[in-house]
Amino acid sequence: MYLSFVDFDEINRCKPDKQKILDSYIARIEYTHIDFSDEIFDLANEFITQGILKQKSFDDALHLASAMVSDCDAVVSWNFKHMVNIKTINGIKIVAALTGYKDVAIYTPTILTGGTDDDS
Repeated sequence: MYLSFVDFDEINRCKPDKQKILDSYIARIEYTHIDFSDEIFDLANEFITQGILKQKSFDDALHLASAMVSDCDAVVSWNFKHMVNIKTINGIKIVAALTGYKDVAIYTPTILTGGTDDDS
């Protein structure tokens, strides 16, 4: 599992009680930390330039770029508006093909664990 600088920034913006819960989860898993780099920044900008994501979703672009630069297999997200949707998924495939990065799959947590998104 990989966690990027963007993940930690998002956690740090949470309310203290939620932050404490998330920190306790992270403490129980083994992960590799992805640090910020110009390569990640440039790739995230490419997603914006290509119209895959809008500038206001730059953190989402950084998430995806971090995953691609780090050769991750998948990004897991509940963010249907900006990440887990056909426009973004297809756009990422195109940018990967054009830039030589490995394509990264984008899944919801339930799909990744064998459930469905409509589980009750």
